[in-house]
Amino acid sequence: MFRFALICALALFSFCGPAVAQAVEGDDAPLRFGRFEYQGKIWYGFLSSGGVHQLDGSYFKEGTKLTGKVIALDKVRLLAPSVPSKVIGIAWNYKNHGGQKSGPKSKDLKFFAKLPSSIIATGEQIIPPPGSTNLHYEGEMVIVISDRAKNVPVNKADDYIFGVTIGNDVTERGYPFSPFDVLRSKGSDTMAPLGPWIVPGLSYDRLQLVTRLNGKVVQKTSTRKMVFSVNQIVSRLSHYITLEPGDVIYTGTPGKTSAMKPGDKIKITLEGVGTLTNTVGK
Repeated sequence: MFRFALICALALFSFCGPAVAQAVEGDDAPLRFGRFEYQGKIWYGFLSSGGVHQLDGSYFKEGTKLTGKVIALDKVRLLAPSVPSKVIGIAWNYKNHGGQKSGPKSKDLKFFAKLPSSIIATGEQIIPPPGSTNLHYEGEMVIVISDRAKNVPVNKADDYIFGVTIGNDVTERGYPFSPFDVLRSKGSDTMAPLGPWIVPGLSYDRLQLVTRLNGKVVQKTSTRKMVFSVNQIVSRLSHYITLEPGDVIYTGTPGKTSAMKPGDKIKITLEGVGTLTNTVGK
């Protein structure tokens, strides 16, 4: 079951299960969980009144407690909010991705892997891989797993979801896009920006997602337009792959995408979560 119920109780937060947003008493903002560097050490915590509330361990582990220390947000460096063992991407999960209105030809889930080493945090640079000629953004909602999940029924998938965050499934479309090139095209270093926060309890299948390139809106959709729902994705994947706490699933991108160039700034905003911001380096 959802591991953070105990911590929420210790922090005097109300917790009503994965389908209900958690809120600080007297504050209607959802909890935002994050990982950060402070004074040379890496910590986990959550953003609330007064700043970042520090935890004595990972929010994916049982027994984690509050340290009692609250740190001003401007005093920390935000890191990717999870260090997953697996990074999975869902392909063709919006009917209009790539300009195709018909959606996936198969009724089954299509998925691929990126590498944990490709993850970077908000504020970090996306570095084009060697020979890059056509590096695309792909703004996405990302599912974060809370507990080991194997052969999970669709109606039980909520029990294995910690929350959602924001991702950019950066893709080098200048490489040949054969089965043997997908990992290079999607899993090279810095090609999985992630963060800044994980937020539980949102209505995951009806959130607004907006991508901006140098301030211009280039993608705008609602996650209600996904072909496969969050619960369907988690359930189906768990029948092939054992999902572990902290694993992340990029849920697909809408519409057409275009190339980025060095110096570009890409911002992806997900309703209720925040904004993931990265620039493209050389």
